[in-house]
Amino acid sequence: MTWHSLFAVSVLVSALGAVAEAQVKPNIVIIYADDLGYGDVSCYNTERGKIRTPHIDGLAAQGMRFTDAHSSSGVCSPSRYTLLTGRYHWRTRLQRGIVGVWGKPLIAPDRITVASMLKQNGYRTACVGKWHLGWDWPITAQEKKLLGGSKSDPVVTEEQRAVWKTVFAKPIGGGPTTRGFDEYFGTDVPNWPPYCFIENDRTIGIPSEFLPARLFENNQASVQGPALAGWKLEPILPALGDRAAKFITEAAQETEPYFLYMPLTAPHTPLSVNEEWLGESGLNLYADFVMETDAVIGRVLAAIEQSGEADRTVVILTSDNGCAPYVGAAELEKLGHYPSGPLRGYKSDVWEGGHRVAFVVRWPGVVSPGTTCDQLVHQADILATCASMAGVDVPATAGEDSFNLRPLLEGRDIQIREHAVSHSSSGLPSIRRGQWKLIFGPGSGGWAKGKDAQRGQLYHLGDDPFEQDNLVSRPGHAARLTKMKELLRREIAKLPHTFGEFKTR
Repeated sequence: MTWHSLFAVSVLVSALGAVAEAQVKPNIVIIYADDLGYGDVSCYNTERGKIRTPHIDGLAAQGMRFTDAHSSSGVCSPSRYTLLTGRYHWRTRLQRGIVGVWGKPLIAPDRITVASMLKQNGYRTACVGKWHLGWDWPITAQEKKLLGGSKSDPVVTEEQRAVWKTVFAKPIGGGPTTRGFDEYFGTDVPNWPPYCFIENDRTIGIPSEFLPARLFENNQASVQGPALAGWKLEPILPALGDRAAKFITEAAQETEPYFLYMPLTAPHTPLSVNEEWLGESGLNLYADFVMETDAVIGRVLAAIEQSGEADRTVVILTSDNGCAPYVGAAELEKLGHYPSGPLRGYKSDVWEGGHRVAFVVRWPGVVSPGTTCDQLVHQADILATCASMAGVDVPATAGEDSFNLRPLLEGRDIQIREHAVSHSSSGLPSIRRGQWKLIFGPGSGGWAKGKDAQRGQLYHLGDDPFEQDNLVSRPGHAARLTKMKELLRREIAKLPHTFGEFKTR
């Protein structure tokens, strides 16, 4: 055999090896619901739930349902940061609340994300949906003053329209395509401006109007600002489903594996329910929107099935936090549906209803269908778990708070993480250790009213899942309190962070 023949054979073997390697790495799809309560998914709330979610239930029947899974916060941006980076959000500047309107990027440019890690290891990556982690908007301080307007009397001046024409003709830096995604399509925050779709780093069209006043009623849009002429809220969710399905169909034709992160805009406000779903729940508008959201999830699952790659595609479904109380939670409870199921609290709260969330994983050939896991897990664990799925190592500088859940997915009932930290919207921390939960202050730390007279809260969730029996001052718990406080101190101290003053009182 000649040297040229040997070289050709070597190239062929190398190419075949690359194809084989791509084929053994699973596709990974993360569907991230927005404000979906633990009890809004029917398979999580068989006794106190009345909303039908057949597609999520079907996914759970084909995979593993986690019953003690948590987001990093009771609100949006911090949880998204933690899921994508495997790092607690309070190690950043975001000590409370969310990234604001026209806010700067929360994820540092050199911070490894699930997307960048997988992209570096041969994956095609896409983000479809709500980003809400900040951008480097090409807007000066003076121009920013011309972006707001009245909700009740939405009149655009010629000066505003001229500035918008300049601003939205420019690329927007710091977004998903700079944090590991090959492509992005979404609305950033659907109830905030700009009211238009964004593709990669450009708005699709140039906003030129304000939203009409009627679109700020009944839990629709919340902040006035630049909008495309004739912009409507109802088409947003179906458009995301269509774009995700398109990406799955096209990516399945390639030899490289793909990663799709689909942070849904729903069932968060705007409660822009399409006509075919109005009244379907028999409860209220929010419940209708949960059902429509479930249907869009079904659209994505159908695209995976139709692509012919369902057997090599991992699907992870979870939510950024609990249900928002202002969407009619009290009304739903009167009708027999409890959006937090057996848990206390809602979105924003440090109580379980704020951050214990549905978490379902389907991984054909690895996860046994119809299984349940009661071990403590956290959305920070998604980065290390995806790394294991892809057969890659997490760099030492990434995923500092992430644990690999693969042993649980393979059916082993073992403790993966000793403890986990979750916050309220105001930054009130809680720490879990086994079934014990310590909250470092009174009340919910969120929007729920009422505060405990005691300055801390200790619950045993195995005996008291509704967090009613505060044991913090009961005899016999001093050593446990000391140990749990020390756990949080160590977590705060082990890495650079900007955590505020830590009080153990």
